[in-house]
Amino acid sequence: MPVEIRPLQTADQAQWRGLWVDYLEFYGTQVSKSVLDTTFSRLIGDDPQDFSCFVAVEGTRLVGLTHYLYHRHNWKIENVCYLQDLFVDPTLRGTGAGRALIEAVYAAARDANVATVHWMTQENNTTARQLYDRIADRTPFVQYSKAMS
Repeated sequence: MPVEIRPLQTADQAQWRGLWVDYLEFYGTQVSKSVLDTTFSRLIGDDPQDFSCFVAVEGTRLVGLTHYLYHRHNWKIENVCYLQDLFVDPTLRGTGAGRALIEAVYAAARDANVATVHWMTQENNTTARQLYDRIADRTPFVQYSKAMS
């Protein structure tokens, strides 16, 4: 059955939550119920500064998700797009669902007159990086982070 890519809907909350928790577990982390609830509310809200979400659907089952955000950039006049999260059910990896989700973000970014789409992944995420290396350019930047709590 082909995978359909569409925006997240309110009725998707339970299935989205399952995928999101699996994504977080893949990266060895978890978030509180209040963060889960707030994230979902933001994803289906109408604030243009909040994240948006596309989901991959097979029949009636959500099998993938991507969260993305448009933001300003000091080196460009146009906004850029940060693709923060991408997850596909492990049983469907290699079927084109991940690529279709990224291409949906590319299409939305083009429609929004966005200059670039960027994202990051862990160095050892070799399966995803095989796809990323085919559809985007790897940059030489290294990420740093400092928790403020």
